Amino acid sequence: MNKYILLFTLMISASYLSAQSIYAPLNADYYHLVDRADVLNKDFSESVHTSYKPYRAVDVVATMDSAHFLTSNQDQFNAQYIKTDHWEYWSKDSVQSKKPFLKKIYRSKADFLHVNTKDFKLRVNPILYLSGGRDSNSASTPFINTRGAQIRGSIDDKIGFYSSIEESQAIFPKYVQDYTADRGVVPNEAFWKQYNEHGVDFFTARGYFTFNASKHIGLQFGYDKNFVGNGYRSILLSDFSAPSTFLKIQTKVWRIQYTNLYTEMIADAPYSTFGSNGTKEFPKKFLTSHHLSINITDNFNVGIFEAIIFNRGDSTGSAFEWNYLNPIIFYRSIEQYTGSPDNALFGIDWKWNITKGIQFYGQGLLDEMVVSELKAGNGWWGNKFSVQLGGKYYNAFGINNLDLQAEYNVSRPFTYSHESIFTNYAHYRQPLAHPLGANFKKLFSLADINPSHNYSSVVNSFGVNMVRIQ
Repeated sequence: MNKYILLFTLMISASYLSAQSIYAPLNADYYHLVDRADVLNKDFSESVHTSYKPYRAVDVVATMDSAHFLTSNQDQFNAQYIKTDHWEYWSKDSVQSKKPFLKKIYRSKADFLHVNTKDFKLRVNPILYLSGGRDSNSASTPFINTRGAQIRGSIDDKIGFYSSIEESQAIFPKYVQDYTADRGVVPNEAFWKQYNEHGVDFFTARGYFTFNASKHIGLQFGYDKNFVGNGYRSILLSDFSAPSTFLKIQTKVWRIQYTNLYTEMIADAPYSTFGSNGTKEFPKKFLTSHHLSINITDNFNVGIFEAIIFNRGDSTGSAFEWNYLNPIIFYRSIEQYTGSPDNALFGIDWKWNITKGIQFYGQGLLDEMVVSELKAGNGWWGNKFSVQLGGKYYNAFGINNLDLQAEYNVSRPFTYSHESIFTNYAHYRQPLAHPLGANFKKLFSLADINPSHNYSSVVNSFGVNMVRIQ
């Protein structure tokens, strides 16, 4: 791992760093507004390839600033909200508060405290999330209590930084409690401790640095999540599991966006099971992937995804396979060159804005397949693949800000599995793709209505047809 960090340092030192941008944090409601603008325009945004998330904040602002077709009060309010949230890439004068508290606090509408000089920008905001509910299946009352802080900024307009630190106590609904008891992990999170009888206590910290090596090549190094696809779920790479340490190189030129991801992951977390306080090092493994996104036409996009999960150490350590640093060659050829000890996965994704407001999208992942066995129809276990099909309908039936989405995901038994925990497609005991893992069929639908800019969106979602594949 020391060589891995050294390589990263040398790459940065040798690069000319131009104007940079942090990334807009992954948030379903926030990204819904960006995707909505992309589909309502029919032609894709020149700034954002929506199949790889998170998006750069500067690209989000450019997309919303050019979306003149968003004419409803709700859309204009939401667009203004997004641009205000990233005022450093927009008009700074328009977001200044008329009456800041004590002349120092909330001098801008989006920040508790901020510093804005020629060479240094810093924005600091508190995080407070409180919620409660009722679950008839649980003996305890569900709630979440989260406190924290978010820090972001830039140095010399060349180096960007972001950090989010949160401390939470929660009692989740019964189905989440059952998941934690069964797998020994809290969904979406890493290490945790027991809180009272049915609750959990966990600390969430994410952060990264960003650099632009050139006008078209950006680098990000830190601890966070990534997501591949245009759907509510992903069968390629999702944000369901815990954050991880990664280096991302993203190249965007002409109609192409090419993303290389090098990630260190946790093969198992046996000492965090049921909230115990372990002091031993968790076993490691690595994920390397690349994703090529091409706008074939102004409204039809295709992406190609390839990933390798591997480990070159023993049960307590891990060593990186330097052959996988090659940013262009197909990983499968390297995997065969090294003796095929690793788990190789190949996938595609696509989206088609067939008209203003309507988009079809999908994904396909191939883990392993023998065509003769597939034709035989005997249900051979080695045919491992997943498929996603979905559609979005914005301003449905002519009703402003009524958005509908339906999505179907299916995954064959044993997909994403491999010889050991060091090569399976999982991180911190959680799936790297769909939360259900494999061996399922699921139809999901969602309705989102934003009746007024004075009210938050109302989301209704449900899943049906979840069955096991025999």
